[in-house]
Amino acid sequence: MSTLTNHQIRLAARPVGTPTRANWSSTTEAVAQPAEGGVLVKTLALSLDPAMRGWMNEGKSYIPPVGIGEVMRAGGIGKVIASKNPKFAVGDTVSAVLGVQEYLLIAQEDMKRSSLVKIDLALGSPTQWLNVLGMPGMTGYFGLMDVGLPKAGETVVVSGAAGAVGQTVGQLAKIKGCRVVGIAGGQAKCDWVVKELGFDACIDYKAGPGAVKDGLKQHCPNGVDIYFDNVGGDILDAVLARLARGARIIICGAISQYNNTGAVQGPKNYLSLLVNRARMQGIVVFDYADRYHLAVAELAGYLKDGRMKSKEDVVAGLDTFPEALIKLFTGENFGKLVLQVAED
Repeated sequence: MSTLTNHQIRLAARPVGTPTRANWSSTTEAVAQPAEGGVLVKTLALSLDPAMRGWMNEGKSYIPPVGIGEVMRAGGIGKVIASKNPKFAVGDTVSAVLGVQEYLLIAQEDMKRSSLVKIDLALGSPTQWLNVLGMPGMTGYFGLMDVGLPKAGETVVVSGAAGAVGQTVGQLAKIKGCRVVGIAGGQAKCDWVVKELGFDACIDYKAGPGAVKDGLKQHCPNGVDIYFDNVGGDILDAVLARLARGARIIICGAISQYNNTGAVQGPKNYLSLLVNRARMQGIVVFDYADRYHLAVAELAGYLKDGRMKSKEDVVAGLDTFPEALIKLFTGENFGKLVLQVAED
């Protein structure tokens, strides 16, 4: 094992606009053995998330930015290949903030910060643990349930409906008795969320300039009770114009704005919040870490009994990371974007 070499992707420069290969550097280093209490984890798969674009920017946020020269931050699934900790055995499958690299040595004092936990593959596959049972699923669950407070019969609209968070939100809202309208890019994605996931309708925002406005008018005649926003921009404005009284808007992300080189586009129709006695609230999933196990248990039950499905878009190879990440911002990914780093 002393001959193992770790290949890593590091942030070389802060991007202006869309990241390119020039923003990254590849490094290699020898893999060390764990000290007392530590573990060595081999990365199997990494979660590629829109939030990663924000982590590359300098400035105050809910989490410190990735430093220049640091291994890029990423959550993932791995296997313990060496352990000096009684809580982790060689062969255990784990979830942790592994970074974009092949191996990670985790000291005992860093385990909490790395969010290192054993995962049960009886509840879901490794890629499902990066999707419905992972950070996207937790984001969707707590955003909808704690911030959205859904009631049976309400109309829920979710943007990025075929993406990682969107697919969980829409299916969970249906299970809770809501009427669900998705917004996604392209007929194939819209067909999938309706026919496979059971959404009541889906609006293809790529169908033309007035597609979202017209679609909301058609599918939400009584207004929108809950809007789960993953995209921001013009789509947020269109939904704001269709709110029902007492509506709740969950601000999860604004992927349409992440690569802007100028000012972020704020909501033009925000006075609709006043008129409709509505509220808009942000969700940061890490705030709910002490309750993840409850959400995992519930969502795993839905996966097992077939009430919930999970779709992942898997890209293979650590070296493909720079291009794979861009798929999130062009809308090329279909389902949760996962980077497969190694076979089991």
